[in-house]
Amino acid sequence: MMLYKRYVDVVTLIDKEGTMTPVLIIWDDGAKYKIDRVIEIRKSASVVGGSGILYKCRIKGQVRNLFFEKNRWFIESYHP
Repeated sequence: MMLYKRYVDVVTLIDKEGTMTPVLIIWDDGAKYKIDRVIEIRKSASVVGGSGILYKCRIKGQVRNLFFEKNRWFIESYHP
């Protein structure tokens, strides 16, 4: 299946040390998905283009790649 770069709204917790932790993803239609666990955080390039900080997350039992690129978030999505 082909992947697409999809920019999304993300509710993010920034602690007193400045560490960012994504908590919730909000789709264009208003659907909200809680991030159950952040598995890994590292600098990385995306297979759909672009690069930034990769947050490998578990969302509803699925592992998804969420990226913080410059000043916004995108997810590798199967739907454009």
